Amino acid sequence: MTRLDRLTVYPVKGLDGIDLEATDVLAGGTLAHDREFALFDADGEVVNGKRTDRVHDLETDFEPSTATLSVTAPDGERRQFDLETDREAAADWFGDFFDAELSLERDESLGFVDRREMGPSVISTATLETVASWFDGMTVDGARRRLRANVEIGGVDPFWEDRFVGEDAPAFEIGDVRFEGVTPCGRCVVPQRDPDTGEPTDEFRRRFVERREETFPDWADRDAFDHYYTLMIITRVPERDRGRALEVGDPVDTRRQ
Repeated sequence: MTRLDRLTVYPVKGLDGIDLEATDVLAGGTLAHDREFALFDADGEVVNGKRTDRVHDLETDFEPSTATLSVTAPDGERRQFDLETDREAAADWFGDFFDAELSLERDESLGFVDRREMGPSVISTATLETVASWFDGMTVDGARRRLRANVEIGGVDPFWEDRFVGEDAPAFEIGDVRFEGVTPCGRCVVPQRDPDTGEPTDEFRRRFVERREETFPDWADRDAFDHYYTLMIITRVPERDRGRALEVGDPVDTRRQ
């Protein structure tokens, strides 16, 4: 059965994700707690993995019910911050770590997603398995952490998600929430790094592009893809379906248009 296998959100932009059993689609069209917080420097620029590989030196966890962020530094130091009441203290700690004057901002209506007019990112488990097979020593979970999708679909073929972008592309539903594909996701430098160490994988981009081109599905709309350094899609949830919940195990229906 085609189903929702995994829901992942990234409470602090650029830091580790957390897996959820269920979450709501916000009024802005994104998932609750996804990029809800972000670190900004004095110039208003966000701190994330595109900007610094030091994000990989931190291990973080987040408890949505209490807005508690747990952080483990490379030297083993562990801290907890209540992001309801303690954001300034958290910003000071991260500022010391990144050697910058930082503020920790919150957006509960949309989150600090890159594409603010769009919604969740979607990939299939089979796609992750295929990408992991392209690189010696890469695990499926390692591929998952490099690519950082929100919604993972099981019970389908590799690159299943590619069919939902392009001219006249169909939509799909997870439970009673409709997802419309908007664009393939062009990748940045982050997937090229080991998510634990931050070390770059040799010739990652070259091999990725070669294998992506070789395995590009015949049924996908090539004109929708500017290049082959893309993986997963960015979707939009129509306004009428926002406020509804998604739950792991929900069936996925591609028949309704």
